[in-house]
Amino acid sequence: MTFYRNLVWFGKGFREYTKNGFLAAEKSFDPKALDVDISSRTFMITGANSGIGKDAAMYFAKKGATVHMVCRSETRGEEARKEISETVGNDKIKLHILDMSQPKKVWQFVETFTSTNETLNVLINNAGCMVNTREVDEDGVEKNFATNTLGTYILTSGLIPHLLKQESPRVITVSSGGMLVMKLDIKDLQFEKLNPFDGTMAYAQNKRQQVIMTEKWAEKHKEIFFSSMHPGWADTPAVRSSMPGFYQKMKDRLRSSEQGADTIIWLAVADMTKEKSGAFYQDRRAVATHLPLAWSQASKADRDTLMSKLEELASQYK
Repeated sequence: MTFYRNLVWFGKGFREYTKNGFLAAEKSFDPKALDVDISSRTFMITGANSGIGKDAAMYFAKKGATVHMVCRSETRGEEARKEISETVGNDKIKLHILDMSQPKKVWQFVETFTSTNETLNVLINNAGCMVNTREVDEDGVEKNFATNTLGTYILTSGLIPHLLKQESPRVITVSSGGMLVMKLDIKDLQFEKLNPFDGTMAYAQNKRQQVIMTEKWAEKHKEIFFSSMHPGWADTPAVRSSMPGFYQKMKDRLRSSEQGADTIIWLAVADMTKEKSGAFYQDRRAVATHLPLAWSQASKADRDTLMSKLEELASQYK
C-alpha cells in the first residue's frame, strides 16, 4: 500500500504541485479575491523570517496590517523584520523570539502574548522542521513531533480563547501534500519504532496530524475559521536544506516561494463565507485529504485519541 500511495502521490505532485501546476490553477482564481482592506487586521506568523512565511508577512505588511513575526533566530528574525518594515514603510511589524520545539517556551509565549492588549485576528502556523535523524530534548520529546505537531497544538490551543474575542478570527496551518501518503499512527507519535528513522516519513506523519487537528478544532470552535493547506513544491531555504536531493532533481520545476504563499494569503484575507472550515486547501480550493483507494482514513476513535494524547502531553509543560 505504501508503494501505491507513493506512486499515485508522485504522479499527482508532478501535475499539481509544481510551478506549472500553479500556473494552471491560477487561471481559475478570482482576480478580485484579495482586494480587501486589512489595515485594521492583525496577523501572527510562525517561521516568518524566510520562505513562504516571509512572503506572507511581506504581503500583509504591504497592505498596512499589523504583523507579529514569530521566529526562532533573533538575528535572522530581526533582519527580516527590518527588511519588511523598510521595504513597505510599515512600522507595525513586531518580532517575537520562540523555538516551537520547546513546549514550555511555547506556553510561556502564549501566556505573555494573551496578557497584553494586543489583538489577533489571524494565526498562521507556518514554522516546521524536517530533522533527518531522531533527536530528543531533555524531556524525551522528538524534535519533528515537538515542532510540527506539539508546538502547533500548544500555540493554537493556547491562543483560541484570545482569538474568540476578535472579529472574524482565522487559524491557518501550513501542512503538506506529503501527508497523503500517511495514515495516522497514534501508537508511535514520536517515532520510537520507526527503524531506520526517516525524517521525510516523520514529517509526513506530522503533517497528517496537523490536518486532523485542524478538522477537530473546526468541529469544536465554530466561531473561528480553521484551515490547513498545501503550498505545493516551492523553492524555499527549508526545502534546499532538508531535502537537497529532491531540490536538485526538481529545482527547475519548483514554484517560487511567492506562489507557495498564495493560498496562505488567500485563506487569511479573502471572503471565506462560502468555504468550509476545517478543510484542506490547495491553490485556493478545498481538496481531498486522502488519495483514491489508499485506505489512509483514520477512525473517529483514533482521531479523538490523537487530540487526547496531545492535550495530555501539552498539559505536562504548562
